[in-house]
Amino acid sequence: MDKSPAVNPGARPKGETSEAAAAEHVRDLFDSIAPRYDVLNHLLSMGLDRIWWRRTAESFRGVLKRPEARVLDLCCGTGDLTAALLRLRPGDAEPITGLDFSTAMLDRARSKYSFANVQWVQGDAMHLPYTDGSFDLVTSAFGFRNLTNYAEGLAEIFRVLTPGGQIGILEANQPDGVRGWGYGMYFQHVLPVLGGLISGQRAAYRYLPDSVMRFPRPEQMLRMMRDAGFQQSAWDGYLLRAAGLYRGVKQ
Repeated sequence: MDKSPAVNPGARPKGETSEAAAAEHVRDLFDSIAPRYDVLNHLLSMGLDRIWWRRTAESFRGVLKRPEARVLDLCCGTGDLTAALLRLRPGDAEPITGLDFSTAMLDRARSKYSFANVQWVQGDAMHLPYTDGSFDLVTSAFGFRNLTNYAEGLAEIFRVLTPGGQIGILEANQPDGVRGWGYGMYFQHVLPVLGGLISGQRAAYRYLPDSVMRFPRPEQMLRMMRDAGFQQSAWDGYLLRAAGLYRGVKQ
């Protein structure tokens, strides 16, 4: 019997019940922490975020090395996974598209990677401004769990992928057992305090651990991916299963 917690439909900051209100709330949270977002990411992950971005990019080296491949980095934030993907692209490759709904986060991405072969786009991951079959690879790093409806988000990614296109979602996870207890203590109690003190945005760093607790566990997420139509769905756990990469193929 599956004893994992029930899957929530999507992100819900405290006090929000509708998808529209939740989306607006999440956008405001990320706009508020954008100036200190990179520093806090590196600090609170103990520098492991850089390793995870590179590892994710390496997982898709085959498609990234094709100059004609079209790549979308969804919920790209300040652009660090986008940059890791770009390092594996040929010099004459199609530009990567980095999309996010937060103006402040995209402004940081444009500033950090001003000369990169990237098209930075402000947009809604739930309603992507692209026709069916527009991309060969869609990735996301620690942003997918902020969507207000996970199943619909997967369906939208599936829609914009070409047949044979790949999905790669790098996302946090709540480990089980003793590891889960220790990780939960850090994530639920230490991270919100440190993040709030450094950023001055305590509400944002209370939301972030809550969003991980709400997010589907690997078995559930893989089931949702299969339900969305993805084949060869798999999860590669990182750092004692505290994070991991979900992969799948649109046949």
